[in-house]
Amino acid sequence: MATSILPSSLLLNGREFSYAAIREYPAQLDAPVNGYEAKVLDFVRQWLNGTQEFTLTTSGSTGTPQAITLRRRQLEASARRTGDFFDLGPGDRALVCLNCEYVGGLMMLVRGLERNMHLTIVEPHANPFEYVTNAGEFNFSAFVPLQLKAVLASGHAPRLNKMRTILIGGAPADATLQQELQLLTVPVFLTYGMTETCSHVALRRLNGPDATTSYQVLPGIAAGQDERGCLTLRGDVTDDQLIVTNDQVNLLDSHTFEWLGRADFVINSGGVKVPAEKVELVLDVALAEIGESRRCFVAGQPDERLGQAVTAFIEGLPLPAAAETQLGSLLAERLSRYERPRQLHYLAEFKTTTAGKLDRAATLRSL
Repeated sequence: MATSILPSSLLLNGREFSYAAIREYPAQLDAPVNGYEAKVLDFVRQWLNGTQEFTLTTSGSTGTPQAITLRRRQLEASARRTGDFFDLGPGDRALVCLNCEYVGGLMMLVRGLERNMHLTIVEPHANPFEYVTNAGEFNFSAFVPLQLKAVLASGHAPRLNKMRTILIGGAPADATLQQELQLLTVPVFLTYGMTETCSHVALRRLNGPDATTSYQVLPGIAAGQDERGCLTLRGDVTDDQLIVTNDQVNLLDSHTFEWLGRADFVINSGGVKVPAEKVELVLDVALAEIGESRRCFVAGQPDERLGQAVTAFIEGLPLPAAAETQLGSLLAERLSRYERPRQLHYLAEFKTTTAGKLDRAATLRSL
């Protein structure tokens, strides 16, 4: 790919900041900035000035947040791999609307800096298009599902369709969102990755004729399984260290896998192991089909006879009796008797992490 000089500036919350001034940040910036802007500018300053190590905090969606140190060469390798895969380069315009304090948003910055792209950065909001001008057109962006839903609901599908690629990360894409994505012509990919792998290492196409239920591992990443059937990863993005995940997968070949769910979310009900996230997927689709799309999750609750009972938790007010009966019928058709939830619990609002992800443990503790 041809090289080019980095653009002279970036846009942050609608304000232009020259890279020359950012290199000397904060000495060369007279205008006040808020806390989020300060963190973004400080990272960009460090990157431009050649800092070799960065400490990030995991999102905490699957456990206690942890501080992880990543080397510059790992972040560069990740940016290079994504840039090559999607042919990102000089002159392309990226919208950065994920939280840059976590790896998903931070890697959007690194990709832009490494591939000489024009960066428009907005503080995380449910609908980031409310904070960029209607004239703003982009080639590439990444969203969490909540943002993409809000963008579509506000009628911005034409703006999305002007992009070349859209990534979704941070949380599963529910059945309703996946249906809405079929109306887009721009390719939309669900990502698989974590802080330890410098963002995504595998992609799953969600819309169009090339949509699939399996993830494709990016070139140069070695994927395998441990004795539990959980995915293992190794590559330059992991600094050639073996990463053992808690994600159980069906490894179709060395480059393709189907995600089954987290090993620590398996429910042992009467000696039968039930993958909670498999049941969640069926529950999510069934709720959408009866017109009651809501957040939901499944967990094991103590039971004298079974040890753990498969239990569904649904956000919001209780379903009307007729809808609950219809839901029960759909679940009975699609799940085995061991997998079907024995109880439905309704909660006014689920707990979330600071990154906006569902916090199952905190939600269960609040019962």
